[in-house]
Amino acid sequence: MKLLLVFAFIASASVVLCEKYTTKYDNIDLDEILKSERLLKNYVDCVMERGKCTADGAELKKNMPDALKEDCSGCSEKQREGSIKVIRYLVKNKRPIFDELAAKFDPDKTYITRHKADLEKEGITV
Repeated sequence: MKLLLVFAFIASASVVLCEKYTTKYDNIDLDEILKSERLLKNYVDCVMERGKCTADGAELKKNMPDALKEDCSGCSEKQREGSIKVIRYLVKNKRPIFDELAAKFDPDKTYITRHKADLEKEGITV
């Protein structure tokens, strides 16, 4: 009986650990957001806790710290690709915004250090 309880606990923990982020917002047009100063500012203000959040902005804000900490292990492939696209855009075109977000979500530069070589292969200098 104890063995069965231990197995059930391990199985339920595995389900929680492998949980993916919602894909409900995966079809959002990132190009539209990145090209619009207003939309980009609204998303940045949301995640920086200085403005209201749309439903998808709130989801992003909620999951961003975990996604960085866990190397996006709960991300769909589309979310992973979108993250690279946004990082590339911010570094190349909106460096002050990237630096502000990095200061909040990666203050000790753990994520940047861990992925520096990969980012540089993508043409992203951090």
